[in-house]
Amino acid sequence: MYIAMNRFRVAKGNESDFERMWAERDTHLKEVPGFMEFRLLRGPEAEDHTLYASHTCWQSHDDFEAWTKSDAFRKAHAGVRKPSSESKSIYLGPPQFEGFEAIQAVTRD
Repeated sequence: MYIAMNRFRVAKGNESDFERMWAERDTHLKEVPGFMEFRLLRGPEAEDHTLYASHTCWQSHDDFEAWTKSDAFRKAHAGVRKPSSESKSIYLGPPQFEGFEAIQAVTRD
């Protein structure tokens, strides 16, 4: 399994706009081979921002890479590459990508 995460620093006071933007977004993920799960995570608050992470699970790193080159990826990120002036003020800097190859899992029986 491969886990892909993006961390977002959302400027204080913009949390509900950020969450609404994600809730209304059409990700096109369910049509992509190898996709397993998506989660949007809300993290700790700092003085000037709240930390969020988007978290997708894939059957393999190859499946994730194929998605990044797919039409579904381009459709899902069409509005993200050219953010409106409103969405630019939501973020403190660009998202930070982190990818992880799963090496161990413990599950409930």
